[in-house]
Amino acid sequence: MIRIFTAITKYLTLIFMALYTFKCFSYFVAKNKKKRTSNLNKQVFYIFAIHLMCYMKLFLWKHEVKFVLFYFTQVFVCILYMVLFQKSYKNVSRLITNNMVFLLMIGYIMLTRLSFNLAIRQAVMGTIALFITSFIPFVLRRLKNIRKWNVFFGVTGLLLLVTVFIPGLGLSIYGSRNWIQIGSFSLQPMEFVKILFIFFVASSLVKANTLADIIINAVISVLFMLILILEKDFGAMLIFYICYISMVYLATSRARFFFGGILAAVAAVVLGYILLKDTSLFDHVMTRVNAWKDPFKDIYGGGYQLSESLFAIGTGGFIGAGLGDGMPGYIPVSESDFIFSAICEELGVIFGLSLILIYVSSFIAMCNISMKIRSPFYKYITFGIAVCMITQVLLNIGGVTKFIPSTGVTLPLVSHGFSSVFSTLIMYSIVQYTYILVNDEAEYVEKEKQRILELAEQPEY
Repeated sequence: MIRIFTAITKYLTLIFMALYTFKCFSYFVAKNKKKRTSNLNKQVFYIFAIHLMCYMKLFLWKHEVKFVLFYFTQVFVCILYMVLFQKSYKNVSRLITNNMVFLLMIGYIMLTRLSFNLAIRQAVMGTIALFITSFIPFVLRRLKNIRKWNVFFGVTGLLLLVTVFIPGLGLSIYGSRNWIQIGSFSLQPMEFVKILFIFFVASSLVKANTLADIIINAVISVLFMLILILEKDFGAMLIFYICYISMVYLATSRARFFFGGILAAVAAVVLGYILLKDTSLFDHVMTRVNAWKDPFKDIYGGGYQLSESLFAIGTGGFIGAGLGDGMPGYIPVSESDFIFSAICEELGVIFGLSLILIYVSSFIAMCNISMKIRSPFYKYITFGIAVCMITQVLLNIGGVTKFIPSTGVTLPLVSHGFSSVFSTLIMYSIVQYTYILVNDEAEYVEKEKQRILELAEQPEY
């Protein structure tokens, strides 16, 4: 009987995941508000149905009551957040909220499977982050001159980045010196600096009136990336670089900046590989590149992690082995950098592909919001956040599937890590504020139209 139940819930999970993903995109083409609301309500049902079935399977796998208590705690927190956030702020994007909560829940599910203690830590950190970031729209509405703070954003971001070089504070993990540790608590400053960097670039572009202003902005932006290179954090450097050239292209509409930036990046990568491949300066980077070229050549050495990742994805197939029935523990760092491989192994490649499309729908929604807002400052910020999020997703999934060399970046909201989850929730809340501004502008325009019509109907004296 248990086997029948397990098989049914496994297929239902895949069906509901596919339906949720479909609703993400049908939302964009819905003809009216009623249809969009219907799509969003169905999404909420799919979120909690998938969450319930996954935790039922985990309970049957371990038969531990703590899984049940943990499940109900998650449901309570997520429902409370969704209700209160939508009640507190008028006209928030429910699609963004649904995707954000669902991604958090997927992370909780996989971490419960991999390590219950890590799942508890993630849930506690996620709950705290949800509470703190829910105030961001309220705070931003009161910061009227924030677009003029480019010097503050630049200086603060650079100072935070260099904290990793302070003796006794900075920490090297997996070859990159991009962590700081205070007592038993550790975090990645880069995760928060990328937000400050987006604000710096946006505020600088708003104030830029000449080519010289753009050049100064570029020089300071390059300084951010040089520090990241010194930290040997090339994944973060790529995120910063792609965000920068995308935001400049949006602000200037000059294709030569965008394509010139891409060509410059390709040339720098090729030149860097040629010059550094025989040195020991970036051993961990060369190891990842060699593993990407042929992971099975050194399967018990540098290629072990990527090989196990590919084995896991291939073993799971389209429908997955089922929660608790795979062997994701063989994948090093499966709880963070390689969590996508664990998801594909146990929940299936169909689930993994749907997960990618959920990120894509969030990216499209953020781009739509950025195109609708009149304020150039928030236009650039929202677009920068959209590019930052999707770039991080592509770097993470590209690395675990051997599409590109592994860069060590996390999967937003799903991978374990306080810094990553907190910074991503901050970015989602900033986008929500932009969406609120878009609706405020639309309401103002509608009121003005109504006022003009009323004046036109009045008799002339």
